[in-house]
Amino acid sequence: MKRYLVMWLVALPVLLVFMPAALVYLFSSGFQEGKEGVAVVSQPPNQAVVEPGLEVKVYRSEKKTVETLPLETYITGVVAAEMPAEFELEALKAQAMAARTYIVRRLSEGKWQDVPEGAHVMDTVTHQVYMDTDQRKQRWGEQFEWKNKRIEQAVQATAGIVLTYQGKPIDATFFSTSNGFTENSGEYWEQPIPYLKSVASPWDIDSPRYQETVVYSTAELEKSLGVKLAQEASTKGSWYKVISTTTGNRIGRIHIGGKDFTGREIREKLNLNSSSFTMELRGNQVYITTKGYGHGVGMSQWGANGMAKTGKNAEQIVKYYYQGVDLQNFKQIIPV
Repeated sequence: MKRYLVMWLVALPVLLVFMPAALVYLFSSGFQEGKEGVAVVSQPPNQAVVEPGLEVKVYRSEKKTVETLPLETYITGVVAAEMPAEFELEALKAQAMAARTYIVRRLSEGKWQDVPEGAHVMDTVTHQVYMDTDQRKQRWGEQFEWKNKRIEQAVQATAGIVLTYQGKPIDATFFSTSNGFTENSGEYWEQPIPYLKSVASPWDIDSPRYQETVVYSTAELEKSLGVKLAQEASTKGSWYKVISTTTGNRIGRIHIGGKDFTGREIREKLNLNSSSFTMELRGNQVYITTKGYGHGVGMSQWGANGMAKTGKNAEQIVKYYYQGVDLQNFKQIIPV
């Protein structure tokens, strides 16, 4: 009896020391430490892709068929088509959230008048460009594996997350390159949108599309704009006059050949990269130099990449370009 008592007296302290540690190990094996030291549930690889959920019906313009895709599969194809895979991972995550917000907004509104019957969205610039796996393999060739993995990583890291303003998905417009500033929505479109406000975007200077010059003959310019340049005024260098500029340093209104135009009208009529431009008449030719590429409203993709290079994360990027927005799971908007 004394022997058993001695054994218990020896074993009891050992159990008191090691049992709590064993229990902690047992119950914490399904967790991992987050960046801020907060325990987060670990997820198996590719869970975001294989989870059942929202489906998107995409009209494939080349095949002229409608394909039904899981939401995150669709977003992967959009990010692959809309942003270079070489971009910083945080920029790709920001693009994924913007692309997801765009389609969730369309699905929540349920308006399909601009697509063929049975579809939710086109796979072209009409909505968002989408590339399937075969198209990505064809475009990327030997670089497919790492590029595709990188895009999937960005999509999975933001799975389900959309951008909202006052509880509703935003109009998450984006474009390639700014002129150094994004544009107020109300100065490019007729309707101002509170979260689409002009902000500085100095990182865009690294974009290969930051500045370009195109040349028109005076006859081509006159035909495209429906004007007649006064020869006397032309030789004096006063053949056009900028009436106003926008908050984002683009052409607001401009007077050419007896007519007034908005900067957007000139951009569209002359197929310019941007409504931020200057013009110079040299003999019978007009040299037009643009800054930026795209409409300039919302998130600049090259700006997002530049912000990521400075250490900003995806949430900081989207909240910079889309003022006052929140991040929510799409299931709070469209239950599945």
